[in-house]
Amino acid sequence: MSEVLLVTGMSGAGRSTVSAALEDLGWFVIDNLPLELIARVGELAAAGSPDYAGVAFVVGRSGRVQPDALLAVERELQAMHDGAKILFVDAPDEVLISRFEGTRRRHPFPAPTLADSIAGERASLQSIRDAADLVIDTGSTNTNQLRSRIVEIFTRDPANQSMRVSLVSFGYANGIPRDVDLVFDCRFLPNPHWIEELRPLTGLDEPVARYVLEQEPAEHFLRDVVNLLTWQIPAFVHEGKSYLSVAIGCTGGRHRSVAIAEEMRRRLELPNAVFHRDVAR
Repeated sequence: MSEVLLVTGMSGAGRSTVSAALEDLGWFVIDNLPLELIARVGELAAAGSPDYAGVAFVVGRSGRVQPDALLAVERELQAMHDGAKILFVDAPDEVLISRFEGTRRRHPFPAPTLADSIAGERASLQSIRDAADLVIDTGSTNTNQLRSRIVEIFTRDPANQSMRVSLVSFGYANGIPRDVDLVFDCRFLPNPHWIEELRPLTGLDEPVARYVLEQEPAEHFLRDVVNLLTWQIPAFVHEGKSYLSVAIGCTGGRHRSVAIAEEMRRRLELPNAVFHRDVAR
């Protein structure tokens, strides 16, 4: 049975990019279908061709999502198949304002000013955001990075279909990701930035990875965090969690956190790539 996803969120936060990325992954994406038809189409799609990785309904392009109606649709879908989930894309108000001003698009939520439109839409969607199974904050990501994040989260994992675990590396200098569940700080490790020949490289390069991982504190840190996640992941699965996002941070997000996240992925035997938010900054 195909997975079913309701994709919604703030106008300007990236629904179109999410839609395109899911299509690239082999999902059947249906855009702007009336809410009253979604459950019926979802039932037909789930019983249809196994060629699709999942079925995604993109809701809210008009800027007028009815929260109670959407949550009722989700309940209908869940009654038919447990895999029905809500993905909510979000971004800080100042980022949304900048995006709308940059494109000169009119915000679909009617209000006297752009700021009022965003505030009104946010208030109206709060109950959906609270109920969402996965919230992705796009405030600090560009279009290509958001596509990579969707690929990293929704690439099929045959060994563990009950919960998707994703890893994110980041730099504290650029802010902590707002859409992660667990955050680990590796700034206590010696920083390759201060070694001239390593500075232009990243944690994806072997000399930097070797420098970081051969430190005894790094091994201690990895051992403790991997042991923690080894028993926490099944516990989260038991509680019915669908997505778990784990972030590892260093100062700039280019060296230590990247190397540590890659090694964590290897030790936890996660099949998907790590999302390195700040490695190219």
